[in-house]
Amino acid sequence: MGAAQIHPTALVAPGAVLGEDVVVGPYSIVGEHVSVGARTRIGPHCAIDGHTVIGPDNHFYRYCSIGGIPQDKKYAGEPTALEIGAGNTFREFVTVNTGTAQDVGTTRLGDDNWIMAYVHIAHDCQLGSHIVIANSVQLAGHIHIGDWAILGGLSAVHQFVRIGAHAMIGGTSSVRQDVPPYVIGAGDSFRPVGINAEGLGRRGFTPADVQALKDAYKILYRRQLNVEQAIEALVVLQTEHPAESPAIQTLIDFLRASSRGIARP
Repeated sequence: MGAAQIHPTALVAPGAVLGEDVVVGPYSIVGEHVSVGARTRIGPHCAIDGHTVIGPDNHFYRYCSIGGIPQDKKYAGEPTALEIGAGNTFREFVTVNTGTAQDVGTTRLGDDNWIMAYVHIAHDCQLGSHIVIANSVQLAGHIHIGDWAILGGLSAVHQFVRIGAHAMIGGTSSVRQDVPPYVIGAGDSFRPVGINAEGLGRRGFTPADVQALKDAYKILYRRQLNVEQAIEALVVLQTEHPAESPAIQTLIDFLRASSRGIARP
């Protein structure tokens, strides 16, 4: 473990805090209110600004812009923030903005996320962990994304939309309403087609879990029920599958919290 390695052409403000073994590449800029965790690598020509806290073991490739002010005309210079967890990868030209006073004031990303080139993550987004966001995905403000979700390249997500854990969005999709956990689909507008069974199997869900979630999908999308009726039927399904009840509960909790309505086939 050692001191940060700062390239001679980089500019690091006096107030910035750099952890052990941080690397700051050529021509990069680190602002005065930035804290960077140990072993994080900042590539060439990056700008890390704002009230930004970055955990350990992150990697920012060249030309990233992290902690910029919100692209929101209501923003009036408030000291809003950005928090980034550990072990995330940000490829070339990724932009992540700080929050706004109209929301919680902080944009957040969890751990071990893989953010590919040209992705934009707008103000007040709340991202979990182990998420994959492919090239040129555009996230508007106030979006929530659960753990292990996957978003295909060139997709766009409307502000305030929520995407549940383990969901998979196909490339070039336009997502205007909430996508429940476990659901896979694509299109403009996004249309669900089933459960992300292969991904769930890779993450340790049992065959019984997957089958119960397929049954839950049929309740939600095949019985012509409204959301309230579907929740009631899902509660009954839990009693029939007690071992799989936690996985079903994740879906129920998401539906109860949805305010934009869920994406439909």
